[in-house]
This record gives sequence, structure tokens and C-alpha cells, in this order.
Amino acid sequence: MDSIEIKIDKIYKKYPSSAQYSLKDVSLNIYKGEVIGIMGPNGAGKTTLISILCQLLPFNSGSVEFFENNKILLPKKIKQKIGFIPQELALFEELTAFQNVEYFGALYNLNKKEIIEKSTKLFEVLGLLDVAHRKVKTFSGGMKRRLNIIIGVIHNPEILFLDEPTVGVDIHSRNAILTFLKTINKKKTTIIYTSHHLEEAEQLCDRIAIIDNGEIVAIDVVSNLLSKYSTNNLTELLLKLTGKELRDNV
Repeated sequence: MDSIEIKIDKIYKKYPSSAQYSLKDVSLNIYKGEVIGIMGPNGAGKTTLISILCQLLPFNSGSVEFFENNKILLPKKIKQKIGFIPQELALFEELTAFQNVEYFGALYNLNKKEIIEKSTKLFEVLGLLDVAHRKVKTFSGGMKRRLNIIIGVIHNPEILFLDEPTVGVDIHSRNAILTFLKTINKKKTTIIYTSHHLEEAEQLCDRIAIIDNGEIVAIDVVSNLLSKYSTNNLTELLLKLTGKELRDNV
């Protein structure tokens, strides 16, 4: 297995408005070049954990360390290394697709030439080259999702966080997104991914961490988890480990 890229040790997180901890004693090693899925029901703590790893959210106790060549990275170096694609679309509807990419690329200190070169390749790969100069408000949901991904990877991050990247898209957009993620992973981009599409996760992920009520209840490669818990697929596994009660009111 490759070297540790992120070390999460005994993380606890409680929001000020809540009596319960959203994360409890979460420890996890993430390895260079792997695709790891963070799976669980609504309110389990998936998005909270991703937000902490992206330095968007403080935590109460524990530690998160990023490594490069076995040396701990300083916080300012981490921000240059990671990309984050949130579940909520982060787009300017009145701007064109290219103008959106241009704006976010500038935030990563890319110059105009770099933005044009990188975005042209990404627009082509993700099927948006012909509409790059159309306003985003005219885009379908799938087109917006693909543009959201382009924005998240325009600076070539070594680590990519994705929170429900294919939610609400059709089968063609989902296929384009998953194909793209597999391609960049082959180039050793580490991917940390959450999704409710369990068959998608089973296809994409090297390992799965199942989280429930803020705690990691299982983690391993998919085949080992299915064998250990005598289940046929991730849907059965998740229901077996987290129960069948409804969570959509969380």
C-alpha cells in the first residue's frame, strides 16, 4: 500500500447548537492514490468529516495531518494540494461556464494562459466544450454538475474531495463524471468521496468507510466487508450495519 497522505486521529466534533457529537473518536488513514468512499445514512457525519478535512470546519479535539514525502504539511501548503467539489453547486448563474472557471482559477493563482489551456482540456473531456461560452443559467443539472467538477480540479489537486458529485444527474452525466474520476485516479490523484449511489461507490472505491452516528463502524476493501458481514452488496451491508429506520428527517 502507498504511503499515508492524511492521518485522522481521534476526531471529535460537536456543533454549538447540538447536544450530541456529530463525530466521535474518528480515526482513519488515507493513502496516496486511493479512492476511499465515506458511506452512511443521512446525518451520519459524512459531510462534517469532509468539511473538516478541507479545513472548512473546526473540530473540538483530535488531529488531522497531511503528509508529503513522509513530512507533515503546513496548513497553507494543504490548501494548494486539495480540491473540493461540494454537494451544493458553487456557480455564478449569470456568468458563462468559462467565466466561472476563469474566476475560480484566478483564486488558485493560475494565469490566463494556464486557465485557457487547462479549462479547454477539461471542457472537452467532460462534454462542455461547445457550451463553454453559454451562461450557466441555461445549463441542465448534469451540465452544472460537470462544470462544478471542472472548477474543483482546474488547479490539478493531488487530493480531491467530492460530496455527492453525481446527485440529481442522468445516466450519461454520471458515466462521464465517473470515467473522469477513474482517469485522474490512475494518475495518482487521491479521491475521498461520499455518495448515496452505493452501486457507484462499489464500482469506484478501493476502500469503504461506513460511518453512523458520528462513528466509523467498519472500514476495508469492499470484497472483504461483504465477506465479513455475509452480504451480497453495499446496500445490504449498509442496512445491516446501520439499521433500517428512516433517516430523511435528520
